[in-house]
Amino acid sequence: MNTNTDPYSINVTLGQKILYCIGALLLLVVAIGVFLPATIIVERGSTIDAPRASVFALLNDYRQVKEWSPWMDTDPNALYTLSGPPRGEGATMTWDGQIIGQGGQVITESTPYERIVNQLDLGGGSSATGTFDLRQIDNKTEVIWRFKREFGLNLAGRYFGQLLDGIIGPDYEEGLQNLKTMAERLPAADFSDIEIEHRNVEAMDIAWLAASSKPEASAISEALGAAYFELLNFIDKHDLIEAGAPMSIGGSFNGSALQFNAAIPIRGLDGSLDGRLDGKPSQEVSGVQLGKSYEGRVIRVKHIGSYRDLGRTHDKIAAYLAAFGISRNGDAWESYVSDPTRVDEDELLTYVYYPIKKEL
Repeated sequence: MNTNTDPYSINVTLGQKILYCIGALLLLVVAIGVFLPATIIVERGSTIDAPRASVFALLNDYRQVKEWSPWMDTDPNALYTLSGPPRGEGATMTWDGQIIGQGGQVITESTPYERIVNQLDLGGGSSATGTFDLRQIDNKTEVIWRFKREFGLNLAGRYFGQLLDGIIGPDYEEGLQNLKTMAERLPAADFSDIEIEHRNVEAMDIAWLAASSKPEASAISEALGAAYFELLNFIDKHDLIEAGAPMSIGGSFNGSALQFNAAIPIRGLDGSLDGRLDGKPSQEVSGVQLGKSYEGRVIRVKHIGSYRDLGRTHDKIAAYLAAFGISRNGDAWESYVSDPTRVDEDELLTYVYYPIKKEL
């Protein structure tokens, strides 16, 4: 019996076995990869003790997103650029940093106050979708934050996708906690039921008179009535014409008294006030003065109903401004369009104006 074995044959046999094993392993990797999900979704949720409208505002404006985003401290030297509209569909944010790299996102869907969809550019040709779904539960808001990425036939990507929940899930949890903290510090009024317009207004010639009263609806109404009586007498005496609805401008406290200005838009009989804005009318014993109303950017809110409910409307406007990070630019005013002697109380129309600074 020949017991001699060719060493070369042994090496070939072992080499073939190694190649077979590698090939089988590769086939196994491919086979498993084929059955791994091509779509990866990472999801986290939180319940926030704040109105849904306020939470929506913090998600729908990238200037506000920067305040709670979990990635802002990751690369403090990164450059962030905002473009497009200030909020809602088309709003865009791009970033460029040594740690976070280059990328961007754009709001592609904005449904008040329910859903926001962001299209993410992750750099290197990679993209994903970020979605926020909001649901009102009693007086709280449930937020579901989802990250969705498609890997298609990229088997390596499918394997990487299995790690994504552990990679970005903790960041989502941190971001939602930041969002919760920020939202719960905002004014608690729910502004989802008021109609808010952003617009420009032109200055009007006005006759105005300083007034004060107790901070009570009936006392304010009485003080306004007395002031308008003086203003109308002044308008008649100086051959002027009413050119708009009566107004109440500003409001500040001096001790326990609320101080404000009652005003009526005016024009001359010839349509002009040329030569009348030189301060002479301000010397009248009545204290009535001529001046100009605010000109510039405002938000305007339509209030239907009793004047006693205007305080709640102002609270909602304050909550809106805070949630969107919008700065005021002067005294607010109310314009009383309806005549309360001819219109039922629950149908009275009042416009509330808040001057705002230009949004960058």
